[in-house]
Amino acid sequence: MSTILVVDDDLASCRTLQLHFRSQGHDVAVARSAEEGLATAHQNTPDVVILDIRMPGSSGLQALPNFKQACPGARVIMITAYHDMDSTIQAMQRGADDYIQKPIDIDELDTAVAKALRDMRVEEESVLVVSSADGVRLGDNLMVGRSRLMKEVFKTIGLVAPSMATVLISGESGTGKELVARAIHRAGPNPAGPFIAVNCAALVETLLESDLFGHEKGAFTGAVERHSGKFAMANNGTIFLDEVSELSPGIQAKLLRVLQEREYVPLGAKSVQTTNARVIAATNVELGERVKNSAFREDLFYRLQVVTIQLPPLRERKEDIPELVQALLSRINRQMHRGVTRLHKEVLHCFEAYAWPGNIRELENVLMKAVALSSAGVITCDLLPAHVCLRPAQAGEAGKPVAQRSLREIEHAHVLRVLEATGWHRGRACEILGVSRPRLRRMIKQFALVPPPDAPPDDTDPGGNDR
Repeated sequence: MSTILVVDDDLASCRTLQLHFRSQGHDVAVARSAEEGLATAHQNTPDVVILDIRMPGSSGLQALPNFKQACPGARVIMITAYHDMDSTIQAMQRGADDYIQKPIDIDELDTAVAKALRDMRVEEESVLVVSSADGVRLGDNLMVGRSRLMKEVFKTIGLVAPSMATVLISGESGTGKELVARAIHRAGPNPAGPFIAVNCAALVETLLESDLFGHEKGAFTGAVERHSGKFAMANNGTIFLDEVSELSPGIQAKLLRVLQEREYVPLGAKSVQTTNARVIAATNVELGERVKNSAFREDLFYRLQVVTIQLPPLRERKEDIPELVQALLSRINRQMHRGVTRLHKEVLHCFEAYAWPGNIRELENVLMKAVALSSAGVITCDLLPAHVCLRPAQAGEAGKPVAQRSLREIEHAHVLRVLEATGWHRGRACEILGVSRPRLRRMIKQFALVPPPDAPPDDTDPGGNDR
């Protein structure tokens, strides 16, 4: 079994926890101060340290970094009789893996210890995703992928970038259309010039027209000074028009003139302005259909799609997920000042089985939340949203879409996920699942679920009644 070190100046608390965890088969050492605890940690190399915050001499908070250094593989659970938010925040920031208040709820502590031990096993089973070199190589470039579809996108970017041809990028929301536009700009004839991005759906018509083409002082109420506009700012560079399908008919006409004549007139102005900005547009709808419905000008449509790049959704390029995760984690770690570099193997299975309706943007959000909540440097299934990590009943069915699974398979996966998330604490699992103890016991037997060796016992009295 595992080795647990209890560090608490309260002798009664030490003895109680020692007897409790020994009854579960763990080796348990106790210490009455942080200094004694560190000496014991050097001798015994514990798997879990239960550390009191307030003690004579060095406090648990002060000693926490020393315990993490003395036994880097151990998980540290802080306990305290003081219910203050600052101590909790400080403990988690200094590397604590969990935080429990006195009087200790023994079920809560059992769950925390079981989770700590499970996290250690998970770390051993995890796969390395990000190395120190990846942050430099991948950190600022999410245009990655080895799939056939993405290779075609890369080829098209390489062919079209050196010219000044107008490009229309089509794809679902979150597929990375702006990344493609930036890649074209960087590989184009004016990479040192400005790259100006405009969300055409973010502003009402009057404000968008002013934002794009500029205005003179007094052109409308609130125009207290002259404004140049985004096309002037993008001179000698690139202007990226995202969600171009949302342009009003009036702005569509002005944009057509820019593409045809390279000129425009700011609001309230009498003189014509010229621009040499390259225009790249993007849409997440089928512009051809909007043309048929008279919602978009046909002549503008043909001007925009001199070259069209169709970005595939993530569900059609799942072989790129490991490389995308690598790039995203590298950037997220740098932004959040974290060091989460590993994923459990099951997480990658979940990622490859999920449909990703929000595409790369959704993947990034899922990873960002997991990185923020990870305390062990590893992303595990319990850190993922339930709809993302709905695991199949058998590992061999990992690629089977949820819509093609039987109700039994989905129920099996959900029961197992809840049990593992609660450290196999049956009482908490029953609360989450909304079932009775006998029903949970029947499901465990029905699905042949086997608890880990360190799972807490199933507390039932001799008469078979549930507590």
